[in-house]
Amino acid sequence: MARIKWFWLVLLMLSGCPSVQWQPAPASGIPLPPRPKDSIEQPKQDGFGDDGDDQPSTLVGGLIRRSVLFGNPQKTEPQISHDGSRVAFLAPDGGVLNLWVAPTGDISCAKVMTRDRSRGISRFFWAYTNQHIIYLQDKGGDENWRAYSVDVQNGTEVDLTPLAGVKTTIQHVSHKHPGAILIGLNDRNKTFHDLHRIDLRSGKRTLVQQNDGYSGFVTDDDYQVRLAIKPTADGGKELLRLAGGKFVPFIKVSMEDGVTTVPVGFDASGTELYLKDSRGRNTSALVRLKLPYGKPQVVSHDPKADVARVLYHPTTGTIQAVASNYLRETWVFFDKQVEQDFAVLGKLTRGDIKVTSRTLDDTKWTVAVQTDSGPTRHFVYHRLSQQAVPLFAERPELEGLPLSPMRPVEIRSRDGLTLVSYLTLPPAFGTDKPPQPLPMVLLVHGGPWLRDWWGFHRWHQWLANRGYAVLSVNFRGSTGFGKRFINAGNGEWSTKMHDDLIDATQWAIAQGIAQTEKIAIMGASYGGYATLVGLTFTPERFACGVDIVGPSNLVTLFESFPPYWAKYIALVKRRVGDYTTPRGRKDLLNRSPVSRVEHISRPLLIGQGANDPRVKQAESDQIVKAMKDRDIPVTYALFPDEGHGFHRPENDIAFNAVAEIFLSRCLGGKAQAIGGDFAGASIQVPTGAEHVPGLAEALQAR
Repeated sequence: MARIKWFWLVLLMLSGCPSVQWQPAPASGIPLPPRPKDSIEQPKQDGFGDDGDDQPSTLVGGLIRRSVLFGNPQKTEPQISHDGSRVAFLAPDGGVLNLWVAPTGDISCAKVMTRDRSRGISRFFWAYTNQHIIYLQDKGGDENWRAYSVDVQNGTEVDLTPLAGVKTTIQHVSHKHPGAILIGLNDRNKTFHDLHRIDLRSGKRTLVQQNDGYSGFVTDDDYQVRLAIKPTADGGKELLRLAGGKFVPFIKVSMEDGVTTVPVGFDASGTELYLKDSRGRNTSALVRLKLPYGKPQVVSHDPKADVARVLYHPTTGTIQAVASNYLRETWVFFDKQVEQDFAVLGKLTRGDIKVTSRTLDDTKWTVAVQTDSGPTRHFVYHRLSQQAVPLFAERPELEGLPLSPMRPVEIRSRDGLTLVSYLTLPPAFGTDKPPQPLPMVLLVHGGPWLRDWWGFHRWHQWLANRGYAVLSVNFRGSTGFGKRFINAGNGEWSTKMHDDLIDATQWAIAQGIAQTEKIAIMGASYGGYATLVGLTFTPERFACGVDIVGPSNLVTLFESFPPYWAKYIALVKRRVGDYTTPRGRKDLLNRSPVSRVEHISRPLLIGQGANDPRVKQAESDQIVKAMKDRDIPVTYALFPDEGHGFHRPENDIAFNAVAEIFLSRCLGGKAQAIGGDFAGASIQVPTGAEHVPGLAEALQAR
């Protein structure tokens, strides 16, 4: 089973190596608390840190610089070529993330493969030619991904999908066909992706399967379409198998099982299908199904958590290990040698082990060792000698800094659900209860059909370093904890899903962790919506809110979905509400923050990307306008070159500089001055700069 692994950040570049074949080219109604005199730390006049040399220090006034947490890491997430000869990775070149390649035994000899000078590269993988790397790139966050092939021998780059306004998806990459990949394109019909085979050298495209109404396909290593997935009118889906040139019914999946029942892929013989399957149980199990009509056989099942990850041999498809994640990730092994490998790797750290890429013969792995309070470390692991050779730490500048451990906690909701949550305290307290309650930031994840998990979380470390307790809650509707927990969130946007967040804050208050009057709510996407709900539906609970790309109007949100999401509308109607009927629209508007703007009585900061295809700029514009029409103050930060969140580090740093001072004024924590953190950022503040100390001046000075 070929699986694509995406890698989202960066690496390094040293020189001094032998030559290679290629040389690469306060307003009315909302009083704000006074800012504590020592809350904002000013940098030295030379603009650097305490050491005064020609490089910025990692600390300013005892605070970790935002650039250390949110800037480009030195290097990150390597992938080994399938023959084991090279390692590819992302690293800054000219301050922008680009692809680099090095011999596996000497990463210091890395050479840059691409020359992006704009948005940076974030998604890539090795082709089975061992000579080509495929990467995806969009424009300004519009998510219309284009695929490019780079020849690492001669530097030739081919635009594989030279189509404007078209979204490319990667369907399959197989060792049996090293010179080609399968992709999906919605050029013919914006709603549905047809499957094409693309030659990596020439870019020649051949239609494999026209899509006339399917949400997706399952293919095998021979690039044969084996299954089609079709949405059903009740919000569920049907898996259809190809027989005699036609798709015939195979497996029906109800809406309740839809998130937790998904095909994983075929074994090497193509006769067995692996499926994450929650039918007849709560949490998804990994099952094996003999085609065409075999009875599912359970391979692995955790009654507390869904199947999270599957490790299988790169050519035979044999299942080697299965992971689930309740509080922390745990593995069940089916291959004794792999179990031994994990035992060896487990001695490297107390963190979690992730196999990030493998050679075709499975003798070499790249391994990421992830902790909650330090940089992720990467190794090349030689399985025959059981030796882990260090490659690098992603952000070595984090070493020795005041970082905090993350503690998993279980919180009981008012109606008896268990909310798996993660708590981080300022570094002085570790995992101990603070002697006095602290100001707290409630971080709400997006989705909402996603989840929070244990590990290194930049927002947690940033806010804890500023003196806040930080709490992330897996509210009902979050994934990973079984279908009953997901379905408990159906129709509960702004109601029981929000009750879970309120219950978690009450728990933090009752535990002596959070100060009752100093709790902020913050999040992106659904987390941004939850922030707006917090300030409109429970206006006295939160001291302030930070909304990033959050929808304010559920009707306009669903009406403006990108066309390739149309196939999920029946599911949205079941899980959230029906915006196509008068009764449904009324209900959705009642649960929309824009309909309750007059209740906002606490400070609000909004961040938005102008090119966001999911939560369009109109979602932020309309609530800002509604607030201004009522003389309710709001600070609105807009980024014209961003989409659903802030991808460019310069923009991420800039927004967080504003958010940090905003939270400091609201909660009283410490903050680093904006200083030069707007350099290279596209930030615009159409309204409300006067509500954040120093913001107007920083905008004028850049």
